[in-house]
Amino acid sequence: MEAEMLYSALALTFAIIMVHRILSNSQNKRSLINLPPSPPGWLPIIGHLHLIKNPLHRTLYDCSQKLGSIFSVWFGSRLVVVVSSSSLVEECFTKYDIVLANRPDLHLDLRSLGASTISVIGAPYGDHWRNLRKLCDLEVFAPTRLASFLSIRRDERDRMISGLYKISSAGLAKVNLEAKIAELTFNNLMRMLAGKIYYGEEAEDEEEAKRFRDMTKEALELMNTFNLAEIFPILRWIGCNGFEKQLPVHSRKTDEIMQGLLDEHRRGERQNTMVGHLLSLQESQPDYYTDEIITGLIISLIIAGTDASVVTTEWAMSLLLNHPKVLEKARQEMDTLVGHERMVEEDDLPKLRYLHYIILETLRLFPSVPTLVPHEPSEDCNIGGYNVPKGTMIIVNAWAIHRDPKVWDDPMSFKPDRFETLEVETHKLLPFGMGRRGCPGAGLAKKFVGLALASLIQCFDWERISAEKIDLKEGASRITLPKATTLEAMCKPRHVMEKVLRQVSNV
Repeated sequence: MEAEMLYSALALTFAIIMVHRILSNSQNKRSLINLPPSPPGWLPIIGHLHLIKNPLHRTLYDCSQKLGSIFSVWFGSRLVVVVSSSSLVEECFTKYDIVLANRPDLHLDLRSLGASTISVIGAPYGDHWRNLRKLCDLEVFAPTRLASFLSIRRDERDRMISGLYKISSAGLAKVNLEAKIAELTFNNLMRMLAGKIYYGEEAEDEEEAKRFRDMTKEALELMNTFNLAEIFPILRWIGCNGFEKQLPVHSRKTDEIMQGLLDEHRRGERQNTMVGHLLSLQESQPDYYTDEIITGLIISLIIAGTDASVVTTEWAMSLLLNHPKVLEKARQEMDTLVGHERMVEEDDLPKLRYLHYIILETLRLFPSVPTLVPHEPSEDCNIGGYNVPKGTMIIVNAWAIHRDPKVWDDPMSFKPDRFETLEVETHKLLPFGMGRRGCPGAGLAKKFVGLALASLIQCFDWERISAEKIDLKEGASRITLPKATTLEAMCKPRHVMEKVLRQVSNV
């Protein structure tokens, strides 16, 4: 009986979709003429979904090799246009920057994932989004604001280096680098946001820290879960969609934790934080800076500001371990410009040009968000000579652009030196997006990654666990680009840094 009901429901859904498509086609014939080419194999209801494999960016890259640098696919009844060339990206975010400034509306309450329609990530283009972006640029990520938290970033870096020194001071020691980098990044951000340490040995058994870690882990898992109800609304109607059942439960947990942070700050505790600053803005404009707006911004920062920095730093160390000559060149630069009498600092980063090239080359080969955050045109437009109707989901495959031989010489190789004589153009290297909806936290991410990577290179000698190269296979993910396997390596303190390392460890 249940099977018969499901088949009947699917048949009804198919009929509704077909009628809707016929009506839409008749009403918008002009916009559906001259669409970008599509792969063969369209099927009723699911469209081209059966052709899509994980990781998404590689499947879309394979399609672009057959169909060209702009093509279209159907995710169920939703039209998706994929852009895979730097020239088309430049066209999108210069000529059509305002038109493409919207995000697709998924018709879900995504506030606990930092992507609701009132958050800086998910808000539609308009006055509210402009106010949020201005808030980010002038208050949250302003140079003076970030400078005020410099001592936190330095202290968390010292904690990581001290921990590594303690386990390797007697000689080569095996290290889970992914865990160390994640601990550094999350604690950095949470101390800046709320004055809290939630990761590491001292927070391991704290109940509040456990709840936060569980919330964050669950949020990242949900972000990387495909919501079948986006394609098959019938699942929502009959209550069979696991994602949309999990989401409200996660939202309640998140709301409880976030409200606790706000209430703690209102009691006068931990005021020198981003949360404290946002609450001070609430006092002057309570109708606008509501608790919902503030928590939405906080969650967006946690989700977007941690995972991307962690995977970038992990990829960079993986590449350096596979290219010891590049690692040695970076170390020589550090020794020359920083020396052995002190730890590298953020102020040193602008002059460490080769380190900067390593980070750029890492972001080129392994962009933390390989298909960027999708866009949606607010009106019909023409991209690359093809019609793109209003409401289409636009995906930019940055991973494909970063490996395009028409743009990059020997694109599959790790060559930081290429940037010594190469001008970086935004439409050719776009790990943080481009145009109005580019990532507002790019500056902070560069500080996180730059200081962590510089400190690891300056203080320790690094070796692979075995003679085999580090596996660079990519893990399955919808949003960010993790390694398939956790990065582990052998490290020992550099002899010339022993004095500094002992000082840091005794603080």
